[in-house]
Amino acid sequence: MSPDAVIVGTGPNGLAAGVTLARAGLSVALYEARDTIGGGLRTEALFDSDIPHDICAAVHPMALASPFFREFELTQRGVQMLHSPASYAHPLPHGAAGIAYRDLDATCAGLGIDGPRWRSLMQPLLDHSDGIVSLLLSGHRALLRDPIAPLLLARDVLGHGTRLSAARFATQQARALLTGVAAHAVGRLPSLASAAVAMLLGHLAHGSGWPVVGGGSARIADALAAEITARGGTFHTGHLVSDLAELPRTTAVLLDVSPKILARITAGRLPTAYERALTRYRYGPGAAKADFLVTEPIPWADSTVGQATTVHLGGTQAHMIRTETATAAGILTDEPFVLVVDPAIADPGRARPDKRPIWAYAHVPNGDTTDPVELISARIEQYAPGFRDTVIASRGIPAAAYETYNPNYVGGDIGTGAMTIRQSLLRPAPRLNPYRVPIPGVYLSSAATPPGPGVHGMSGYYAACAALRREFGIPVPPPLGPEPPTADRSRSRRLL
Repeated sequence: MSPDAVIVGTGPNGLAAGVTLARAGLSVALYEARDTIGGGLRTEALFDSDIPHDICAAVHPMALASPFFREFELTQRGVQMLHSPASYAHPLPHGAAGIAYRDLDATCAGLGIDGPRWRSLMQPLLDHSDGIVSLLLSGHRALLRDPIAPLLLARDVLGHGTRLSAARFATQQARALLTGVAAHAVGRLPSLASAAVAMLLGHLAHGSGWPVVGGGSARIADALAAEITARGGTFHTGHLVSDLAELPRTTAVLLDVSPKILARITAGRLPTAYERALTRYRYGPGAAKADFLVTEPIPWADSTVGQATTVHLGGTQAHMIRTETATAAGILTDEPFVLVVDPAIADPGRARPDKRPIWAYAHVPNGDTTDPVELISARIEQYAPGFRDTVIASRGIPAAAYETYNPNYVGGDIGTGAMTIRQSLLRPAPRLNPYRVPIPGVYLSSAATPPGPGVHGMSGYYAACAALRREFGIPVPPPLGPEPPTADRSRSRRLL
């Protein structure tokens, strides 16, 4: 019997779509090119069978804040979300590091004269956190829950999204601390889009936090997959879909793919204007990934940095502005922005005596072929002399090779598209419903649709809701919280 819906790609958005459709009583089949599901949520033992390494996403501020995951209730499904005392840290070449504790009071105390300024920025965002998250993860087409949230965002984004942002703080620590979060947008600095990212992730650092998953990020994928299979969904791994014609006849197809892949597997079916928009879609800088097996925690010169699972190695605000802007322009720098994660700080079970994983990536030009191990090692060594002496094994994935690992990461762009204001609002093309592909029954459910990148599942959820309304006549989204499966309801189906 043909499934009601087919999903191509099993990253967090594909899995979120699968959960949503399955919870609505539909039969769902998911197709994955690799032998394991998860997309950016994969965990593997790279060097030692006892040491799990996250291959893509490692830290999950959005998994606790996302409306989809909050209703899905990861922790009630056995997924541990573990925190270090500090959400993130930012060491500086000279002087004390900036430390963003989950405790806002502790953070402000550590920032000296900038403590009151940091509080005046973060406290209102925390007070309206639900509204801020709902607004930025809404797909930009929903009614406002909190009318104050957009006013706060407009004020803060305008204040920190231009070069005038350098005047907002007096100390290098506070300036670098916020700019390092803005760099998660992976693009030119400063910009309005990067400032929006800084406000979102920055305030969550003092709220629900920046946790890692106990045992590795794959546990999130496992929980989503378990819900799908419990309701009769099926997975077909090791199956690269090259054309829609390969899929079984069905009512709805949801594609958790990049615009580049969308254009390829729908070749000859798309209207000319939409296909042209896909070819004009912009991809951002690449991520070059390095994994290390080390003998001990990173020997940071400033020992307070060791309180944070996540560490930004970007130098001063001025340095980050120069290097991130150069990288966005296609120029490889000697001292790129590097994000480092020592997951065992929050999740001691990841480590064994004299063995622990270190996760890191550098921002590099899109399509760059440089092996990042030495580039990243040198950057860590700047702030942690002796780091190289602790390394037992290492592996690098150049930005260009990341696309081979996951075709959605075009040129190493792990965000599936450049984060600009226009492209954030109109991804992948200007349409009233960005999830509907102009082919009957076909939907785009990847991070190339609003609200964009991040392990939040919202793009997949919104695409699934759009398909439920239009293809199945189900206007109200199903509940997502843990509950026993019930018998599927029979329904008439319009097959593709």
